[in-house]
Amino acid sequence: MDAQSQWTGLDAGRLERITDHIERNYIGPAKIAGCQVAVARHGHIAYLKSFGMMDIERNKPTRDDTIYRIYSMTKPITSVALMTLYEQGYFQLNDPVSRYVPSWKNHRVWVSGEGADMVTEAPGRPITFRDVLSHMAGLTYGGGLPGVGVQHPIDNIYRTLRIRSSGTTDTMMEFMDKLAQVPLRYQPGQAWMYSLATDVCGALVEIISGKPLAQYLQDVIFGPLGMVDTAFYVAADKQDRFAANYERGPDKKLKLLDDPATSSFIKEPAFKSGGGGLTGTTADYMRFCEMLRRGGELDGHRILGPRTLEIMHMNHLPGGKDLTQVAIGGFSETANEGVGFGLGFASTMDQVATGGLGTGDYYWGGAASTIFWVDPKEDLTLVFMTQLMPSGTFNFRGQLKSLVYSAIID
Repeated sequence: MDAQSQWTGLDAGRLERITDHIERNYIGPAKIAGCQVAVARHGHIAYLKSFGMMDIERNKPTRDDTIYRIYSMTKPITSVALMTLYEQGYFQLNDPVSRYVPSWKNHRVWVSGEGADMVTEAPGRPITFRDVLSHMAGLTYGGGLPGVGVQHPIDNIYRTLRIRSSGTTDTMMEFMDKLAQVPLRYQPGQAWMYSLATDVCGALVEIISGKPLAQYLQDVIFGPLGMVDTAFYVAADKQDRFAANYERGPDKKLKLLDDPATSSFIKEPAFKSGGGGLTGTTADYMRFCEMLRRGGELDGHRILGPRTLEIMHMNHLPGGKDLTQVAIGGFSETANEGVGFGLGFASTMDQVATGGLGTGDYYWGGAASTIFWVDPKEDLTLVFMTQLMPSGTFNFRGQLKSLVYSAIID
């Protein structure tokens, strides 16, 4: 057994199957432009490799320090930030959000109809902090999900009010007050729907702390963890490391979707999206994951207490159900079978139901097919970065789980 395998309990030869799998199935046939995979166990890197191109048009190979749009992998970071305020006593999970946003006392719940004929009712209870952390508040994405569009009559109200629309310059409180005008899709706490809820969490971080969201994240998470390349936009001196973003056209060939030279991500946004606005590197996100794996601390910097982190990746869905029983809507960053959801993370409840190895891990992904997971039982973390829209085109998580977990030898 080599030294690396002794440290990690992962067979180095078997991990090389990742290389073969990605090159044979994705890089060779040009299904993706490029990617990075990082696997660590017991705090030691077991596998780290960059593949393909970060920018096909400029013939730039993927660099180890390539910067990616991480989209919804922003959500766990924002959720952790909000829970640091929980630990300071600013709220309890069952407290109403209206405690900090008075307009949220006025919410109604959709019953039937649309437009002038829409029927609504009063909520059975107020929306709580737990609800927004777990996507059970009754919010939607307002027709803004990639490849999905308007799914429900209330989505049209999101669009009419220009909630999170391109070019809007709403303050966090203006964003929250607009949301108060939109009927909820369902009664709070009674279903799960992927939504703007984590943008709400970001707004709450700013409103409660009195600091701009970007500054709070820098002071409380990025600075202490040494996440030097994670931000809401790519600074001018880092833009040569910024990857292009692609989609697959009708002919299944890669098509440039977002050129790094003209991307909206090279300018500071007026609204900082806690649900999907960050860019960053594999190395940075691995440091965030290592903090999670270590129970909220890394290199002497404690972000959260271990008990707080533990409740975050417990299943908070009503009655201990999985997402197949409570999820509404046709888009998510996860499959639903055997999967629960906590405060910012999905979690594997039943590996038989999911049809994949590993149970008890918690994770999320991003719209450009990025993924990560942390497995407390196996003491393992993984980060996968690529830029292919939308997520779900390929089952990268399932494939990587079978490759990585089959390499565990202790």
